[in-house]
Amino acid sequence: MFASCPKLPTLLIAGGLAAGVGILVFLGIEISVGKTQAFDRAILLAMRRPDDHAPVGSAAFQQTARDISALGSATVLWLLTGTIAGFLTLDGKKRLALFICGCIATGLLLETILKDIFDRPRPDIVPEATYTRGASFPSGHAMMSAIVYLSLGASLARFHRRKAVKAYSIIVAVFLTILIGVTRVYLGVHWPTDVLAGWAVGGVWALLCQLAANMVLLDRV
Repeated sequence: MFASCPKLPTLLIAGGLAAGVGILVFLGIEISVGKTQAFDRAILLAMRRPDDHAPVGSAAFQQTARDISALGSATVLWLLTGTIAGFLTLDGKKRLALFICGCIATGLLLETILKDIFDRPRPDIVPEATYTRGASFPSGHAMMSAIVYLSLGASLARFHRRKAVKAYSIIVAVFLTILIGVTRVYLGVHWPTDVLAGWAVGGVWALLCQLAANMVLLDRV
């Protein structure tokens, strides 16, 4: 199907970019006028016990959520990125290694800028179940996990011919990104719209990186 329409992958990327930017703009406007409060509160409280607003589930389940959430932390993401960049360098793919590091570094800068612009307070209606710092919108864990895991998944898929391997790489990346974002709401450190915005921005940035990779790295890794 793609062979009969060589421009289709680029069109799909363009559509994803438009959708991601649209979601971010929509959420930014809705949040600024307070229209997301009911939605945010309903989702957040649905994950809490009604008596003391503690997270639902056992202590072991809560720790599992913290462990999953940590997969989107700056420490884990940079360790993962550095490890894979080192492997790619040793494998003779220095351009790709530098490109991935550049995408992630610029994504982190974008996250900082957006947090400073919106400066949204974190949820205060439930106790936080893990350590936090900085503003709430967009979710840094959701955004950076989308950038890192989607970029790495797409890069891995690029060098495999088998469709099953390509699909597996992308599916795992998407699954991890979604799981990390959900745990941030469950732990009470982000509003649901923070996570939605993080996914949107992270997805857009990952798509931009892949679009750039298609133009400058396809035959020169």
